Amino acid sequence: MTGVRDLALPLRDPADLDPVLERVGDARIVAIGEASHGTSEYYAWRAALTRRLITERGFGFVAVEGDWPDCHRVNRSVKLRPGADADPRDALDAFSRWPTWMWANDDVVAFCRWLRDVNAGRPEDERVGFYGLDVYSLWDSMHELVGWLRENEPEHAETALRALRCFEPFGEDGAEYAFASRFAPTSCEQAVVDLLRHLCEERGRRADEDDPEARFSAEQNAAVVVDAERYYRAMVRGSAESWNVRDVHMADTLDRLLAHHGTGPHPPRAVVWEHNTHIGDARATDMADAGMTNVGQLLRERHGVDDVVLVGFGGYRGGVIAGSEWGGQMQRMPVPEARPGSLEALLHEEVGRDALLVWSRDGSRPAELERRLDHRAIGVVYRPEREKWGNYVPTVLGERYDAFLYLEDTSPLQPLHLERADEHVPPLAHAV
Repeated sequence: MTGVRDLALPLRDPADLDPVLERVGDARIVAIGEASHGTSEYYAWRAALTRRLITERGFGFVAVEGDWPDCHRVNRSVKLRPGADADPRDALDAFSRWPTWMWANDDVVAFCRWLRDVNAGRPEDERVGFYGLDVYSLWDSMHELVGWLRENEPEHAETALRALRCFEPFGEDGAEYAFASRFAPTSCEQAVVDLLRHLCEERGRRADEDDPEARFSAEQNAAVVVDAERYYRAMVRGSAESWNVRDVHMADTLDRLLAHHGTGPHPPRAVVWEHNTHIGDARATDMADAGMTNVGQLLRERHGVDDVVLVGFGGYRGGVIAGSEWGGQMQRMPVPEARPGSLEALLHEEVGRDALLVWSRDGSRPAELERRLDHRAIGVVYRPEREKWGNYVPTVLGERYDAFLYLEDTSPLQPLHLERADEHVPPLAHAV
């Protein structure tokens, strides 16, 4: 039987990604991970693969682990919408939720500028979008929704204002709301559920409106508010529930985006950008033992393994941008050589160069892909000194992903700005 050394293909330039495109075939969803939120090479290779999926395979939008309101501003810019930022860099530089460097960085700017240029040569209804999947933007989404209703459906704005007033006593502080709802007999749950139901009912009566994407964005902001309220209430219980609320929300949002884009002659195809911890199937890790699901697992369950391709990343050593604590100022940190016995150490020993691994779910695979090995995962909080006992997820590589990009040496992202003193820091639940 061949070993992992025989499976490893060269990874030098975007042309070397041909085997991934062959593995994708007719699949509608390609989810591409990252082993940290602060490594330039992961972002650059992910963008290179996404460019090819858009230009060669007709993928119609990119959905990322970011907040809906922030990413909607980027979406409007890359789609050249009237009144939008002429340079996507301005939209990305406006990101204000910690950790801003996840999206406000040079690598994402380069991709979004490329996407805007591609879209400039396409009809408006064929332009590729950029959307946020995450759940943290409760107050931003509520304010966006109130503003949209005041402008478009002023007779219904009071419904949203009633929900907003429910949250006002907590000063736009998710942790304060979460702890208060734990002890109070009532919460804001019913108010936000009523708001979402109202918007869905109105959609059926206004199918002929001029800007369906603006209404879709309003509905998505309402959905964020519903699930963010659930997320914050679940967070204080200290279980896997808040993680699951968040990942189910991201999978639900992707499904809504696919349905929204499904009016053309061809089924919509989506690229998803998130951390490996969300992208890789949780059932191939110790996450499942803790009662946690994730986006990768949900995509395979909902759409089938033939329609979903999961792509992971890993690196042996280098540098990263991260915070030493939740909400802390970003720092450039060293990433030491992977610890002995880990997946990354194995690839360093057996391959020793940047490499692409692609395999079939049905065929025979090297034994190393069937073993549970520690696989490094760096979140927005990172402490290199904990490498000996933390920062790794036990993983069966061949079950967690369908393809894997391994890099010997990595370097930190280049952020657009330092963290600002007034930016919003979400309550701590899971640091990835």
